[in-house]
Amino acid sequence: MSVQEKIIEKVVVRFAGDSGDGMQLAGGRFAADTALQRCDLRTMPDFPAEIRAPAGSLAGVSSFQIHFASSPIDTPGDFVDVLVVMNPAALKMDLSSLRKTGILIVNKGQFTAKNFAKAGYPSNPLEDGSLDAYEVHAIDISVLTENSIADLGLAPRTVARCNNFFALGMVLWLYNREIDVTLSWIDSQFTKDTTIRDANKRCLAAGFALGETAEWAQTRFRVPASHLPEGIYRSLTGNQALSLGLVVAGRKAGLDVFLGAYPITPASDILHTMAKMSAAGVITFQAEDEIASIAAALGASYGGALGVTVSSGPGISLKAEAMGLAVMAELPLVILNIQRAGPSTGMPTKTEQADLFQALHGRSGEAPVPVLAAASPADCFDTAIEAARIAIKYRTPVIVLSDAFLANGSEPWHVPSPDHIAPIDPHFCTSPEGFAPYKRDPGSLARPWVRLGTPGLEHRIGGLEKADITGEISYDPDNHERMVMLRAEKINGVKREYGPLELYGDPDAKTLILGWGSTRGAIHGAVSELCAKGTPVAGLHVRHMFPLHAELLPVLNRFESVWVPELNLGQFGYVLRAHGASHVRSLCQIRGLHFRVTDLVQRIEQTLREVQHGN
Repeated sequence: MSVQEKIIEKVVVRFAGDSGDGMQLAGGRFAADTALQRCDLRTMPDFPAEIRAPAGSLAGVSSFQIHFASSPIDTPGDFVDVLVVMNPAALKMDLSSLRKTGILIVNKGQFTAKNFAKAGYPSNPLEDGSLDAYEVHAIDISVLTENSIADLGLAPRTVARCNNFFALGMVLWLYNREIDVTLSWIDSQFTKDTTIRDANKRCLAAGFALGETAEWAQTRFRVPASHLPEGIYRSLTGNQALSLGLVVAGRKAGLDVFLGAYPITPASDILHTMAKMSAAGVITFQAEDEIASIAAALGASYGGALGVTVSSGPGISLKAEAMGLAVMAELPLVILNIQRAGPSTGMPTKTEQADLFQALHGRSGEAPVPVLAAASPADCFDTAIEAARIAIKYRTPVIVLSDAFLANGSEPWHVPSPDHIAPIDPHFCTSPEGFAPYKRDPGSLARPWVRLGTPGLEHRIGGLEKADITGEISYDPDNHERMVMLRAEKINGVKREYGPLELYGDPDAKTLILGWGSTRGAIHGAVSELCAKGTPVAGLHVRHMFPLHAELLPVLNRFESVWVPELNLGQFGYVLRAHGASHVRSLCQIRGLHFRVTDLVQRIEQTLREVQHGN
């Protein structure tokens, strides 16, 4: 039977299996190949918190989703067109995401009575009619993998680890790809054990050949390349983008970058990434705890480097005291909070936006600091540079909010020309003439920054209140009030650095959908869909959580209603109402999952109906 080719605009694929089945690797390789096809793409890895959850259990399911298209896209996709599942648990956990009539590829070799029991299936779902709404391809990937490498003498457990490459080969064939790029990648990655290398290559080729023989599908799909602007692109995650942005900021300022960190999910990749960048002037320090890591970073800033520390919510809590010290010492410091579902240990591999109050207020005393929120994996790069620029110019700690959704997800990044990134002047004080530790710049109100050891500029800093100008320890009440007000005025002045707000959607709408952080893609998609359906709404996304943009409240007051979708219980909505925007309301979700465009559209339509009926 001949194979037909069908051209489609976009598709969503998800690989799902046990946490030891290599789904992240298979999905990541498919995403890398897709990027080389010049498609626009977004990815969403999802994995359990346990290092090795019980095999075959629901808690141990790991998945990787990729949405790619020939036109611009905003999210990793709401519903899946092709779902590859390696065991019953993966089917149980992920079937609800597969759209009706979607393609379901099942490794039936793992559909055994034992695995049915682990997943909570009373009977074999491949035989009980529960999958009749889908195009099901039940293939014994386990046996086909074994047959492909039977002569290599590998242990059964090692053979099973090659199943992911067989599945990847099948999906590469399904979407009209070649396997040469992935074969070359395998050669580069498996250099120490040539037997494992050859096994993976054979399984990839065997999965691809299964499609060539038309034994399981009669249609191949092709997604044309997206018309991206000309330039150099690479696919990168939010954590990689933050790392690159900080390194570029350091180079633009002529400073070494010091990262003090303690491992924590989902922030650890930043430490891993920056540890490989010593040639670019990066110094990494894995401290014994969160407190030591921020203290070391602050010490690096005192010495004349760009100090950076990174953690997630629980670790940020431990860093709070040292943040107050940084506020009092008035030194540059970039603090990255990669948010996760909490409180406490919570759901460490799931996403949330519930650390906004912590970022705004989680310190003792009056200790305001600028807070920025990245909106996409690629936007993490620009946000990191802006945070460093503000920290250096205003001699202040700056908090950057990202989250697990951005940290692990990826998208194409248009690599900017270094010439298009403005230099950053650290403006070190080098002359003893007229020097005083707290003699402020009349424009920024920043105090001088002195490289440690500069002759004639010896001075002391610390957590005790300082006398204005001289920096001597002071308990004078009038001085304390003056210094508190000066520090607050300095931070409030940061808003002078902001660019204009950019509305999109229907400019004449009476309803505004306002977002911050990683909700941008879903909100943009929802606003576009609502406008296309004839429902007039406008959209606005903000990066600057504190201090608020000078024009934000006037813009909000132009609308009759403002809705803020948040992955928390309404924290930004609360902040805006506290600033006088009493008509702001929140659309909340606390499930460890990101907004789906479909759900957001339905919720906005429902709220608009309720408003119209006076409810």
